[in-house]
Amino acid sequence: MTTEKEFFENYTEFVKEVTSSESKDFGSFVTRLTELNEQGVDIQRLLTGSMGLSSETGEFNEVVKKILFQGKEYNEDNRFHMKRELGDVMWYWLQACIALGYSPVDIIVENIEKLESRYPGGEFNVFHSENRKDGDL
Repeated sequence: MTTEKEFFENYTEFVKEVTSSESKDFGSFVTRLTELNEQGVDIQRLLTGSMGLSSETGEFNEVVKKILFQGKEYNEDNRFHMKRELGDVMWYWLQACIALGYSPVDIIVENIEKLESRYPGGEFNVFHSENRKDGDL
């Protein structure tokens, strides 16, 4: 029987083995960045959008969590706080749109088409939500 320490040591080794070289080796990471740059990827803006979306969504969720689960008041101050965080989400979302070369309208139209295809008749349906067609991401 393995000890807790051995378990975590084994797991640490497993994680190291299944991690890409770009994630653990600076040279490999720089090589990948160079390849992407040569392909015309707007790396800096894409990374800004990606990281910012994650962090700002987390800040919005933090307020929602405290309102729902920790007794924080649902009042104008907290609604304003959420409004400000959503503004930050939009700013980073637009950074990602720019990096990918899509207009915000392109993204919204694609989303509408995806959801219309997923939910024929225009209404949410649990079956269609859980049982998607091939290619429905």
